[in-house]
Amino acid sequence: MGRAFTYVILGGGVAAGYAALEFTKRGISHGELCIISEEPVAPYERPALSKGFLLPEAPARLPSFHTCVGANEERLTPKWYNEHGIELVLGTRVKSADVRRKTLLTAIGETISYKILIIATGARALQLEEFGVTGSDAENVCYLRDLADATRLVDVMQSCSGGNAVVIGGGYIGMECAASLVINKINVTMVFPEAHCMARLFTPKIASYYEDYYKSKGVQFIKGTVLSSFDINSSGKVTAVNLTDGNRLPADMVVVGIGIRPNTGLFEGQLTLEKGGIKVNGSMQSSNSSVYAVGDVAAFPVKLFGETRRLEHVDSSRKAARHAVAAIMEPAKASEFDYLPFFYSRVFALSWQFYGDSVGEVVHYGDFSGSTFGAYWVIKGHLVGSFLEGGTKEEYEAIAKATKLKPEIEDLAELERQGLGFALAISRKPPPSQPVEASSSGCLVLQKPMYAWHATAGVVVAASVAVFAFWYGRRRRRW
Repeated sequence: MGRAFTYVILGGGVAAGYAALEFTKRGISHGELCIISEEPVAPYERPALSKGFLLPEAPARLPSFHTCVGANEERLTPKWYNEHGIELVLGTRVKSADVRRKTLLTAIGETISYKILIIATGARALQLEEFGVTGSDAENVCYLRDLADATRLVDVMQSCSGGNAVVIGGGYIGMECAASLVINKINVTMVFPEAHCMARLFTPKIASYYEDYYKSKGVQFIKGTVLSSFDINSSGKVTAVNLTDGNRLPADMVVVGIGIRPNTGLFEGQLTLEKGGIKVNGSMQSSNSSVYAVGDVAAFPVKLFGETRRLEHVDSSRKAARHAVAAIMEPAKASEFDYLPFFYSRVFALSWQFYGDSVGEVVHYGDFSGSTFGAYWVIKGHLVGSFLEGGTKEEYEAIAKATKLKPEIEDLAELERQGLGFALAISRKPPPSQPVEASSSGCLVLQKPMYAWHATAGVVVAASVAVFAFWYGRRRRRW
Protein backbone atom coordinates (compact mmCIF):
# COMPACT_ATOMS: atom_id res chain seq x y z
CA MET A 1 0.00 0.00 0.00
CA GLY A 2 1.16 3.55 -0.54
CA ARG A 3 0.40 7.16 -1.20
CA ALA A 4 1.92 9.73 -3.53
CA PHE A 5 2.38 13.47 -3.07
CA THR A 6 4.05 16.24 -5.03
CA TYR A 7 5.74 17.62 -1.90
CA VAL A 8 6.63 15.78 1.29
CA ILE A 9 8.11 17.36 4.42
CA LEU A 10 9.83 14.77 6.59
CA GLY A 11 9.81 16.01 10.18
CA GLY A 12 7.20 17.89 12.18
CA GLY A 13 9.18 20.58 13.98
CA VAL A 14 9.33 24.35 13.57
CA ALA A 15 10.63 24.26 9.99
CA ALA A 16 7.76 22.04 8.84
CA GLY A 17 5.13 24.53 9.98
CA TYR A 18 6.82 27.50 8.34
CA ALA A 19 7.38 25.56 5.11
CA ALA A 20 3.71 24.57 5.06
CA LEU A 21 2.59 28.16 5.47
CA GLU A 22 4.90 29.29 2.68
CA PHE A 23 3.58 26.58 0.37
CA THR A 24 0.01 27.80 0.90
CA LYS A 25 1.02 31.40 0.28
CA ARG A 26 2.45 30.31 -3.06
CA GLY A 27 -0.69 28.50 -4.12
CA ILE A 28 -0.28 24.74 -3.87
CA SER A 29 -3.35 22.64 -4.54
CA HIS A 30 -5.20 20.47 -2.02
CA GLY A 31 -3.62 17.06 -1.70
CA GLU A 32 -0.17 18.05 -2.98
CA LEU A 33 1.60 18.39 0.37
CA CYS A 34 2.18 15.87 3.14
CA ILE A 35 3.98 16.29 6.49
CA ILE A 36 5.30 13.17 8.19
CA SER A 37 6.16 13.46 11.89
CA GLU A 38 7.03 11.04 14.67
CA GLU A 39 5.29 13.36 17.12
CA PRO A 40 1.52 12.97 17.58
CA VAL A 41 0.80 16.70 17.24
CA ALA A 42 0.98 19.29 14.47
CA PRO A 43 4.16 21.41 14.24
CA TYR A 44 4.73 23.80 17.13
CA GLU A 45 7.15 26.48 18.32
CA ARG A 46 9.82 24.42 20.08
CA PRO A 47 11.30 27.33 22.14
CA ALA A 48 8.12 27.32 24.24
CA LEU A 49 9.20 24.01 25.75
CA SER A 50 12.08 25.51 27.73
CA LYS A 51 10.23 28.71 28.57
CA GLY A 52 6.49 29.11 28.93
CA PHE A 53 5.70 25.40 29.06
CA LEU A 54 7.70 25.01 32.28
CA LEU A 55 6.11 27.91 34.19
CA PRO A 56 4.29 26.96 37.40
CA GLU A 57 1.51 29.48 36.77
CA ALA A 58 -0.44 29.96 33.51
CA PRO A 59 1.93 27.71 31.56
CA ALA A 60 1.88 27.66 27.77
CA ARG A 61 0.00 24.69 26.33
CA LEU A 62 -1.05 23.63 22.86
CA PRO A 63 -2.78 24.81 20.77
CA SER A 64 -1.46 28.22 21.89
CA PHE A 65 2.06 27.74 20.47
CA HIS A 66 1.52 25.90 17.21
CA THR A 67 3.55 27.41 14.40
CA CYS A 68 3.63 30.09 13.14
CA VAL A 69 2.85 32.32 16.15
CA GLY A 70 6.57 32.66 16.81
CA ALA A 71 6.81 35.00 13.83
CA ASN A 72 3.52 36.75 14.59
CA GLU A 73 1.74 34.87 11.79
CA GLU A 74 -1.15 32.43 11.62
CA ARG A 75 -1.48 29.69 14.21
CA LEU A 76 -1.53 26.47 12.22
CA THR A 77 -3.81 24.11 14.12
CA PRO A 78 -4.78 20.66 12.78
CA LYS A 79 -7.96 22.29 11.47
CA TRP A 80 -5.86 24.73 9.42
CA TYR A 81 -3.95 21.90 7.74
CA ASN A 82 -7.22 20.13 6.95
CA GLU A 83 -8.76 23.27 5.47
CA HIS A 84 -5.73 23.77 3.24
CA GLY A 85 -5.67 20.19 2.02
CA ILE A 86 -2.38 19.32 3.72
CA GLU A 87 -2.02 15.74 4.86
CA LEU A 88 -0.64 15.34 8.39
CA VAL A 89 0.82 11.88 8.94
CA LEU A 90 1.49 12.07 12.68
CA GLY A 91 2.91 9.57 15.14
CA THR A 92 4.68 7.90 12.25
CA ARG A 93 8.32 6.86 12.01
CA VAL A 94 10.02 6.52 8.65
CA LYS A 95 12.40 3.58 8.79
CA SER A 96 14.04 3.95 5.39
CA ALA A 97 14.37 6.37 2.50
CA ASP A 98 15.33 5.84 -1.12
CA VAL A 99 16.18 9.16 -2.74
CA ARG A 100 16.82 7.56 -6.14
CA ARG A 101 13.31 6.11 -6.24
CA LYS A 102 11.85 9.07 -4.32
CA THR A 103 10.17 6.91 -1.70
CA LEU A 104 9.89 6.75 2.08
CA LEU A 105 8.95 3.57 3.95
CA THR A 106 7.18 3.94 7.29
CA ALA A 107 7.50 1.64 10.28
CA ILE A 108 4.07 0.15 9.53
CA GLY A 109 5.08 -0.71 5.97
CA GLU A 110 3.43 2.11 4.03
CA THR A 111 5.32 3.59 1.09
CA ILE A 112 5.01 7.34 0.58
CA SER A 113 6.40 8.71 -2.65
CA TYR A 114 7.22 12.29 -3.57
CA LYS A 115 8.45 14.50 -6.37
CA ILE A 116 10.15 16.95 -4.00
CA LEU A 117 11.28 16.12 -0.46
CA ILE A 118 12.12 18.62 2.28
CA ILE A 119 14.13 17.03 5.09
CA ALA A 120 13.27 18.76 8.37
CA THR A 121 14.18 15.94 10.73
CA GLY A 122 15.96 18.23 13.17
CA ALA A 123 18.19 16.70 15.80
CA ARG A 124 18.00 14.43 18.81
CA ALA A 125 19.29 15.03 22.31
CA LEU A 126 22.59 13.34 23.06
CA GLN A 127 22.16 10.61 25.66
CA LEU A 128 24.39 9.97 28.67
CA GLU A 129 25.01 6.44 27.43
CA GLU A 130 26.92 7.90 24.47
CA PHE A 131 29.45 9.13 27.03
CA GLY A 132 29.64 5.87 28.96
CA VAL A 133 27.17 6.76 31.73
CA THR A 134 24.05 4.66 32.34
CA GLY A 135 20.81 5.80 33.95
CA SER A 136 18.90 7.75 31.29
CA ASP A 137 15.94 5.47 31.86
CA ALA A 138 15.67 6.38 35.56
CA GLU A 139 12.27 7.73 36.51
CA ASN A 140 13.55 11.18 37.47
CA VAL A 141 16.16 11.77 34.76
CA CYS A 142 14.86 14.19 32.13
CA TYR A 143 15.88 15.42 28.70
CA LEU A 144 14.20 18.23 26.76
CA ARG A 145 13.78 18.02 23.01
CA ASP A 146 10.09 17.50 22.23
CA LEU A 147 6.63 17.85 23.73
CA ALA A 148 6.74 14.43 25.39
CA ASP A 149 10.03 15.34 27.08
CA ALA A 150 8.59 18.65 28.29
CA THR A 151 5.45 17.01 29.65
CA ARG A 152 7.54 14.49 31.54
CA LEU A 153 9.81 17.23 32.89
CA VAL A 154 6.80 19.14 34.22
CA ASP A 155 5.48 16.02 35.95
CA VAL A 156 8.84 15.37 37.61
CA MET A 157 9.22 19.03 38.66
CA GLN A 158 5.79 19.06 40.26
CA SER A 159 6.77 16.06 42.39
CA CYS A 160 10.04 17.72 43.49
CA SER A 161 8.98 21.15 44.76
CA GLY A 162 11.47 22.20 47.43
CA GLY A 163 13.80 19.39 46.41
CA ASN A 164 17.20 19.27 44.71
CA ALA A 165 17.79 19.24 40.97
CA VAL A 166 21.09 18.66 39.22
CA VAL A 167 21.39 20.09 35.71
CA ILE A 168 24.03 18.39 33.58
CA GLY A 169 25.25 20.83 30.93
CA GLY A 170 25.86 24.57 30.79
CA GLY A 171 24.50 25.44 27.36
CA TYR A 172 21.14 26.73 26.13
CA ILE A 173 18.99 23.93 27.54
CA GLY A 174 20.89 23.80 30.81
CA MET A 175 20.63 27.55 31.43
CA GLU A 176 16.97 27.88 30.46
CA CYS A 177 15.89 24.77 32.37
CA ALA A 178 17.83 25.88 35.45
CA ALA A 179 15.92 29.17 35.44
CA SER A 180 12.60 27.33 35.12
CA LEU A 181 13.51 24.98 37.97
CA VAL A 182 14.27 27.94 40.23
CA ILE A 183 10.92 29.52 39.36
CA ASN A 184 9.34 26.20 40.35
CA LYS A 185 11.00 26.51 43.78
CA ILE A 186 13.54 23.75 43.25
CA ASN A 187 17.16 24.00 44.42
CA VAL A 188 19.51 23.84 41.43
CA THR A 189 23.12 22.80 40.95
CA MET A 190 24.59 23.06 37.46
CA VAL A 191 27.46 20.77 36.43
CA PHE A 192 29.51 21.13 33.25
CA PRO A 193 33.11 20.50 32.12
CA GLU A 194 33.81 23.94 30.64
CA ALA A 195 35.32 26.86 32.54
CA HIS A 196 32.09 28.85 32.25
CA CYS A 197 28.50 28.60 31.03
CA MET A 198 27.52 28.97 27.34
CA ALA A 199 31.13 28.36 26.39
CA ARG A 200 30.41 28.19 22.64
CA LEU A 201 29.21 31.81 22.64
CA PHE A 202 29.91 33.68 25.88
CA THR A 203 33.27 35.16 26.74
CA PRO A 204 34.44 34.57 30.33
CA LYS A 205 33.42 38.13 31.22
CA ILE A 206 29.91 37.78 29.79
CA ALA A 207 29.48 34.35 31.37
CA SER A 208 30.54 35.70 34.76
CA TYR A 209 27.66 38.19 34.68
CA TYR A 210 25.06 35.48 34.07
CA GLU A 211 26.59 33.06 36.54
CA ASP A 212 26.55 35.76 39.23
CA TYR A 213 22.90 36.50 38.43
CA TYR A 214 22.00 32.81 38.67
CA LYS A 215 23.89 32.56 41.96
CA SER A 216 21.77 35.43 43.29
CA LYS A 217 18.77 33.21 42.54
CA GLY A 218 20.29 30.33 44.52
CA VAL A 219 21.85 28.34 41.67
CA GLN A 220 25.16 26.64 42.43
CA PHE A 221 27.82 25.94 39.79
CA ILE A 222 30.29 23.08 39.71
CA LYS A 223 32.57 23.54 36.72
CA GLY A 224 35.44 21.61 35.17
CA THR A 225 34.01 18.19 35.92
CA VAL A 226 31.49 15.72 34.54
CA LEU A 227 29.02 13.10 35.65
CA SER A 228 30.51 9.69 36.38
CA SER A 229 27.52 7.73 37.71
CA PHE A 230 24.16 7.82 39.49
CA ASP A 231 23.04 6.30 42.75
CA ILE A 232 19.67 4.70 41.95
CA ASN A 233 17.29 3.30 44.56
CA SER A 234 15.08 0.20 44.37
CA SER A 235 12.25 2.28 42.91
CA GLY A 236 14.35 3.23 39.89
CA LYS A 237 14.94 6.83 40.97
CA VAL A 238 18.24 8.67 41.08
CA THR A 239 19.08 9.70 44.63
CA ALA A 240 22.55 11.14 44.04
CA VAL A 241 24.83 12.29 41.24
CA ASN A 242 28.49 11.29 41.39
CA LEU A 243 31.06 13.47 39.63
CA THR A 244 34.54 12.65 38.38
CA ASP A 245 36.06 15.17 40.80
CA GLY A 246 34.72 13.16 43.74
CA ASN A 247 31.68 15.31 44.49
CA ARG A 248 28.43 13.52 45.36
CA LEU A 249 25.29 15.62 44.95
CA PRO A 250 21.96 14.59 46.49
CA ALA A 251 19.30 14.70 43.77
CA ASP A 252 15.54 14.45 43.58
CA MET A 253 15.69 14.97 39.82
CA VAL A 254 18.24 15.37 37.03
CA VAL A 255 17.98 17.38 33.81
CA VAL A 256 20.43 16.50 31.05
CA GLY A 257 21.32 19.02 28.32
CA ILE A 258 24.62 17.93 26.78
CA GLY A 259 24.05 18.74 23.12
CA ILE A 260 22.26 17.42 20.08
CA ARG A 261 23.03 15.33 17.02
CA PRO A 262 21.36 15.95 13.64
CA ASN A 263 19.02 13.22 12.43
CA THR A 264 20.79 12.33 9.19
CA GLY A 265 20.71 8.54 9.52
CA LEU A 266 18.11 7.89 6.81
CA PHE A 267 20.21 9.67 4.22
CA GLU A 268 23.77 8.67 5.02
CA GLY A 269 25.35 7.18 1.90
CA GLN A 270 22.69 8.82 -0.29
CA LEU A 271 23.28 12.54 0.21
CA THR A 272 26.45 14.55 0.77
CA LEU A 273 27.03 15.36 4.45
CA GLU A 274 29.12 18.16 5.94
CA LYS A 275 29.55 19.68 9.41
CA GLY A 276 27.46 16.84 10.81
CA GLY A 277 24.46 17.74 8.67
CA ILE A 278 23.11 17.41 5.14
CA LYS A 279 25.06 19.72 2.83
CA VAL A 280 22.86 22.08 0.82
CA ASN A 281 23.42 24.99 -1.52
CA GLY A 282 22.07 28.52 -1.29
CA SER A 283 18.62 27.28 -2.28
CA MET A 284 18.71 24.67 0.52
CA GLN A 285 18.97 21.97 -2.17
CA SER A 286 21.00 18.86 -1.36
CA SER A 287 23.29 16.82 -3.61
CA ASN A 288 20.10 15.24 -4.99
CA SER A 289 18.14 17.85 -6.95
CA SER A 290 14.78 16.55 -5.66
CA VAL A 291 15.77 16.78 -1.99
CA TYR A 292 16.06 19.89 0.17
CA ALA A 293 17.07 20.17 3.84
CA VAL A 294 16.29 22.86 6.40
CA GLY A 295 16.70 23.51 10.12
CA ASP A 296 19.15 21.86 12.50
CA VAL A 297 19.84 19.05 10.03
CA ALA A 298 21.07 21.33 7.23
CA ALA A 299 24.60 22.60 6.63
CA PHE A 300 24.25 25.63 4.37
CA PRO A 301 26.53 28.38 2.99
CA VAL A 302 26.51 31.47 5.18
CA LYS A 303 27.27 34.24 2.69
CA LEU A 304 28.35 36.68 5.37
CA PHE A 305 31.32 34.48 6.28
CA GLY A 306 31.89 32.64 3.00
CA GLU A 307 31.67 29.17 4.50
CA THR A 308 29.24 26.36 5.25
CA ARG A 309 27.68 26.31 8.71
CA ARG A 310 25.09 24.21 10.52
CA LEU A 311 23.12 26.43 12.89
CA GLU A 312 21.01 25.19 15.77
CA HIS A 313 18.43 27.90 16.31
CA VAL A 314 14.77 28.48 15.64
CA ASP A 315 15.30 31.69 13.65
CA SER A 316 17.48 29.88 11.13
CA SER A 317 14.92 27.06 10.87
CA ARG A 318 12.05 29.44 10.14
CA LYS A 319 13.86 31.44 7.49
CA ALA A 320 15.51 28.46 5.80
CA ALA A 321 12.15 26.71 5.49
CA ARG A 322 10.58 29.70 3.77
CA HIS A 323 13.57 30.13 1.50
CA ALA A 324 13.55 26.47 0.45
CA VAL A 325 9.88 26.63 -0.50
CA ALA A 326 10.44 29.82 -2.49
CA ALA A 327 13.28 28.12 -4.36
CA ILE A 328 11.13 25.04 -5.03
CA MET A 329 8.09 26.93 -6.26
CA GLU A 330 9.88 29.61 -8.28
CA PRO A 331 13.40 28.38 -9.03
CA ALA A 332 13.99 30.99 -11.72
CA LYS A 333 13.52 33.75 -9.16
CA ALA A 334 15.41 32.05 -6.35
CA SER A 335 18.27 33.96 -4.78
CA GLU A 336 21.00 32.64 -2.51
CA PHE A 337 19.99 32.31 1.13
CA ASP A 338 21.57 35.37 2.75
CA TYR A 339 21.22 34.71 6.48
CA LEU A 340 22.62 36.69 9.38
CA PRO A 341 23.17 34.21 12.24
CA PHE A 342 20.98 35.24 15.15
CA PHE A 343 20.62 33.82 18.64
CA TYR A 344 18.70 35.01 21.66
CA SER A 345 17.58 33.90 25.10
CA ARG A 346 15.32 35.15 27.86
CA VAL A 347 15.75 33.93 31.44
CA PHE A 348 14.47 35.51 34.63
CA ALA A 349 14.45 39.27 33.92
CA LEU A 350 17.35 39.01 31.47
CA SER A 351 17.20 39.15 27.69
CA TRP A 352 20.08 39.06 25.23
CA GLN A 353 20.58 38.95 21.47
CA PHE A 354 23.59 37.96 19.41
CA TYR A 355 24.25 38.44 15.69
CA GLY A 356 27.04 37.14 13.49
CA ASP A 357 30.02 35.09 14.61
CA SER A 358 31.87 34.83 17.92
CA VAL A 359 35.40 34.63 16.52
CA GLY A 360 38.40 36.95 16.61
CA GLU A 361 39.28 39.64 19.12
CA VAL A 362 36.61 40.61 21.64
CA VAL A 363 35.79 44.16 22.69
CA HIS A 364 33.48 44.45 25.71
CA TYR A 365 31.49 47.59 26.43
CA GLY A 366 28.85 48.91 28.78
CA ASP A 367 28.19 48.55 32.48
CA PHE A 368 28.69 44.94 33.59
CA SER A 369 27.52 45.93 37.06
CA GLY A 370 24.26 47.19 35.62
CA SER A 371 21.70 45.86 33.19
CA THR A 372 22.98 46.89 29.76
CA PHE A 373 26.28 45.73 28.30
CA GLY A 374 27.63 43.98 25.25
CA ALA A 375 30.54 42.91 23.12
CA TYR A 376 31.85 43.07 19.58
CA TRP A 377 33.93 40.45 17.79
CA VAL A 378 36.51 41.68 15.28
CA ILE A 379 38.52 39.58 12.85
CA LYS A 380 40.87 40.76 10.09
CA GLY A 381 39.93 44.33 10.83
CA HIS A 382 36.17 43.92 10.41
CA LEU A 383 33.26 43.62 12.81
CA VAL A 384 31.79 40.10 12.54
CA GLY A 385 29.76 39.63 15.72
CA SER A 386 27.70 41.66 18.18
CA PHE A 387 26.14 40.80 21.55
CA LEU A 388 23.83 42.92 23.68
CA GLU A 389 22.07 42.34 27.00
CA GLY A 390 19.20 44.57 28.07
CA GLY A 391 18.88 46.54 24.85
CA THR A 392 16.03 48.62 23.47
CA LYS A 393 14.36 48.01 20.14
CA GLU A 394 16.59 50.55 18.41
CA GLU A 395 19.73 49.14 20.02
CA TYR A 396 19.04 45.55 18.98
CA GLU A 397 18.24 46.80 15.49
CA ALA A 398 21.52 48.71 15.47
CA ILE A 399 23.77 45.78 16.33
CA ALA A 400 22.04 43.68 13.68
CA LYS A 401 22.65 46.35 11.03
CA ALA A 402 26.24 46.90 12.07
CA THR A 403 27.05 43.19 11.99
CA LYS A 404 25.46 42.73 8.59
CA LEU A 405 27.56 45.58 7.17
CA LYS A 406 30.86 44.22 8.58
CA PRO A 407 32.39 47.70 8.92
CA GLU A 408 36.14 48.15 9.05
CA ILE A 409 37.57 48.53 12.56
CA GLU A 410 40.88 50.35 12.76
CA ASP A 411 41.18 50.96 16.52
CA LEU A 412 39.88 48.47 19.09
CA ALA A 413 40.38 50.94 21.93
CA GLU A 414 38.22 53.48 20.13
CA LEU A 415 35.58 50.81 19.48
CA GLU A 416 35.52 50.06 23.19
CA ARG A 417 35.23 53.76 23.98
CA GLN A 418 32.29 54.21 21.64
CA GLY A 419 30.64 50.99 22.77
CA LEU A 420 27.02 50.65 21.76
CA GLY A 421 27.25 54.11 20.25
CA PHE A 422 29.34 52.67 17.42
CA ALA A 423 26.53 50.39 16.24
CA LEU A 424 23.96 53.14 16.70
CA ALA A 425 26.02 55.53 14.57
CA ILE A 426 26.52 52.91 11.85
CA SER A 427 22.80 52.11 11.79
CA ARG A 428 21.82 55.77 11.45
CA LYS A 429 24.00 56.44 8.44
CA PRO A 430 21.92 56.89 5.28
CA PRO A 431 22.63 54.45 2.44
CA PRO A 432 25.02 55.72 -0.22
CA SER A 433 23.30 58.08 -2.62
CA GLN A 434 23.41 57.65 -6.35
CA PRO A 435 25.96 60.09 -7.81
CA VAL A 436 25.16 61.89 -11.02
CA GLU A 437 27.33 62.66 -14.00
CA ALA A 438 26.87 64.56 -17.21
CA SER A 439 26.48 62.55 -20.40
CA SER A 440 28.12 63.51 -23.65
CA SER A 441 24.79 64.98 -24.72
CA GLY A 442 24.80 67.31 -21.74
CA CYS A 443 22.01 65.44 -19.91
CA LEU A 444 22.39 64.28 -16.33
CA VAL A 445 22.37 60.51 -15.89
CA LEU A 446 22.38 58.42 -12.74
CA GLN A 447 25.26 56.08 -12.20
CA LYS A 448 24.56 52.63 -10.81
CA PRO A 449 24.86 52.52 -7.03
CA MET A 450 28.34 51.74 -5.78
CA TYR A 451 26.97 49.20 -3.33
CA ALA A 452 25.10 45.95 -3.95
CA TRP A 453 21.35 46.30 -3.59
CA HIS A 454 21.12 42.96 -1.85
CA ALA A 455 23.42 44.18 0.94
CA THR A 456 20.93 46.93 1.71
CA ALA A 457 18.09 44.43 1.59
CA GLY A 458 20.03 42.23 3.98
CA VAL A 459 20.40 45.09 6.43
CA VAL A 460 16.66 45.70 6.30
CA VAL A 461 16.00 42.02 6.97
CA ALA A 462 18.45 42.03 9.88
CA ALA A 463 16.80 45.09 11.33
CA SER A 464 13.35 43.55 11.04
CA VAL A 465 14.60 40.45 12.88
CA ALA A 466 15.86 42.60 15.73
CA VAL A 467 12.66 44.63 15.92
CA PHE A 468 10.51 41.54 15.97
CA ALA A 469 12.70 39.75 18.51
CA PHE A 470 12.49 42.73 20.84
CA TRP A 471 8.70 43.06 20.44
CA TYR A 472 8.17 39.35 20.74
CA GLY A 473 10.32 39.14 23.86
CA ARG A 474 8.35 41.90 25.54
CA ARG A 475 4.90 40.72 24.46
CA ARG A 476 5.35 36.95 24.79
CA ARG A 477 7.81 36.44 27.63
CA ARG A 478 6.46 32.94 28.20
CA TRP A 479 7.62 31.68 24.82
